[in-house]
Amino acid sequence: MDALLAALADPARWRLVTLLAERPRPVGVLAQLADARQPQTTKHLQTLERAGVVTSQRTGQRRIYALQPGPLRELAEALGRLADTADQAEGSRATYERYGLGLDAERRAADRAGWADDRSFRFRRSLPGTPEAVWRHLTEAALLARWWTPDDLRVSEIVFEARPGGRIVQEYRDAEDDGTDLVAGRAEGTVDEVRPAEHLAYRLSPLLPDGSTAFTAHLDLHLRPTGTGTGTGTDLDVHFGISDSAVESADFVAGIEIGYGQSLDNLAAVLAAETAETHHGNTDKGSSK
Repeated sequence: MDALLAALADPARWRLVTLLAERPRPVGVLAQLADARQPQTTKHLQTLERAGVVTSQRTGQRRIYALQPGPLRELAEALGRLADTADQAEGSRATYERYGLGLDAERRAADRAGWADDRSFRFRRSLPGTPEAVWRHLTEAALLARWWTPDDLRVSEIVFEARPGGRIVQEYRDAEDDGTDLVAGRAEGTVDEVRPAEHLAYRLSPLLPDGSTAFTAHLDLHLRPTGTGTGTGTDLDVHFGISDSAVESADFVAGIEIGYGQSLDNLAAVLAAETAETHHGNTDKGSSK
C-alpha cells in the first residue's frame, strides 16, 4: 500500500493512470498525451508497474501498458475505512471544531490585560455517590488523577492539599505521550476554603510557556446530597470565575467550557462505575449468605 501511495502521489504518474483507465496504450502515445518526454514517461510507468497498478506486454516493437484496477479498489476500500473511523469519532471532531471557533473569537477579544476578568462559567452535575464519595474524588490526588483533565489528556503530576492555604499542582500531557513530548499544560494554585463534603474553594492559575500566569481561576464548589439510603446521590454546583487574565490567555479561556465540562463528565463516569461495582459486590455478598 505504501508503494502504491508513493507511486500515485506524483502528478505526472497520476496523469498516466487516468489515461490508462480509458484504455491500454503504448509508451509513445502516453508520452504524447501527457506532453512529456518518452524516457521520463517510461520511468514513471516502470514505477507504477513495480507498485502493481499497471502491467505491460511487448507487441512487436511496442510496449503496451494497461491499468490494474484491483490495487485501486483496495486503496479505495482502505480510504473508505479511514473515513468510517473518522465518522465514528464524530464527537471528538465536533469538539475540536467547536474549540476552533471559540478560539478565533477569544483571540480577537484578547486585546489588553484583564480582558477576560468579567468572565464566569457555571457547571452543574447530578452525580452518583454520596457527598463524602464525591468529596474524596475532588480532593484526593490519586482519585483526581482519574478524571481531572479533558479528553485526550492525562495527569502527569498532581498535588492537592485539602486545607486552607494548601498547595495545588496540576500538570498534564497528551494521553498517548510516553513522557518524551513537551508538557501540554501546568497549573498551580492554593486552597481557600474547606468544608468536607459540603464546600470547596480554591484558586488555580494555568501557566504560560514562559512560566507566567495566563489567568487565575476562582473555583467555588458546593455539594448537596440527593435521595436517601442506597440511592443517595450528589448535586455538584461549580462557579468558575476569572481574574488577572493576560493577553496570551485566549487559548486557555477558549477551552474552559469544553475542557472543564469534559472533566466533570469524566468524574460522573468514574463515580458511576464505582457505584455499579459496589452494588454488584454487595449483591454477590448477599447471594452467598
